[in-house]
Amino acid sequence: MSIPAYKPPKSDSYDIVIVGGAVIGSSTAYWLSQKLGSSASVLVVERDSSYEFSSTALSTSAIRQQYSNPINIKISQFGIEFIRSFVERMAPYYPNEAPPDLGLREHGYLYCVSPEGVDAARDRVELQRSLGAHTVFLEPGPLKDRFPWLNVEDLGGGAWGSRDEGWFDSMGMLNGLRRAARCSGMEYIDNAVIGLEVEEDRVTTVHLATGETVRCGTLVNAAGPRAQQICDMAGLTIPVAPHKRYSFVFASETPIPGRMPNVIDLSGTFVRPEGELFLTGNTPLDNGPADYDDFVIRHEEFEDRIWPALWHRIPDFDALRVKQCWTGHYEYNMLDHNGIVGFHPEVTNFMFANGFSGHGLQQSPAVGRAVAELIVDGAFQTLDLTPFRYERIPSNEPFLEEAVI
Repeated sequence: MSIPAYKPPKSDSYDIVIVGGAVIGSSTAYWLSQKLGSSASVLVVERDSSYEFSSTALSTSAIRQQYSNPINIKISQFGIEFIRSFVERMAPYYPNEAPPDLGLREHGYLYCVSPEGVDAARDRVELQRSLGAHTVFLEPGPLKDRFPWLNVEDLGGGAWGSRDEGWFDSMGMLNGLRRAARCSGMEYIDNAVIGLEVEEDRVTTVHLATGETVRCGTLVNAAGPRAQQICDMAGLTIPVAPHKRYSFVFASETPIPGRMPNVIDLSGTFVRPEGELFLTGNTPLDNGPADYDDFVIRHEEFEDRIWPALWHRIPDFDALRVKQCWTGHYEYNMLDHNGIVGFHPEVTNFMFANGFSGHGLQQSPAVGRAVAELIVDGAFQTLDLTPFRYERIPSNEPFLEEAVI
């Protein structure tokens, strides 16, 4: 893995140090810049600014409203609003060129529902609609009418997001947020945090790989799959570890007509169009924690598990050819698959922004805003993300979400 040459910071003391400059860290920096301007010093430390192996870059870059918990629905509703307004929000930071267009493909998600899962699916749809989402439940007949290429014989129906769901450009979002933050005075450096000093109840000093130390007022852990490494340095622990996800882009000899959504099969396999090709993935069997630098792909995952599921659900997928594949890491929260957002109760200036379990990109606009609110205002001002608080971890009180992929 090639890493850019590390650079020292400009100062030896910062009000806020953010560890990790991918989408969660950069969203936090952006929202801090919106709230503070240049009145506070903020340092973002990114260990690999090529982002070659970041979860942001390797994400399948999608957003959905179809959750079972109201706060997750509201987080995604703000996310889609942010995506739609992204060009306007970024315009001040691109005075001589067009801001990045995130290329939202608003095709929706289609969750296949088993016969025994119909009642729960209808309840989720009712909840989503009560909060303003545009999800509809389709029984097998109407489902087949709308998507004639879909095998519905073993389904009780499907939940389809007719608006405000789809996929977009993950690196466009990251690059825009990063540029906006830097233009507003947030300092980014290519470097790695290798140690923290804790005195009494606060992180006081950050040690960098280039040998410098910097004092900090607040430490934000936005290190993605490496979150536990940063926690270790402060004597803390969270149940977050990297878990591998394999993505495959394939061609089909038979095209799928019409506006194909992101189909989530009963097996957990998903598939969506990607131009004239298709993108697919699943929850792999080797789903335990991975080494931080392990991005080796398991090609058999496609042949053994994904293709049979695709062919069963979409019979036109009988002749496929893989064109591209890669491995990414989920920053997997092994307690409940939801993010951890908030200060540690004892190390009182250590802020968690971790464990989003594959939802980090779509949740990053709301999470970055929430972290900035906690730091600047001392409390949530917009969405109340209290259910994501750290305290649920040691008390073993999961924040339950049924609609996890």
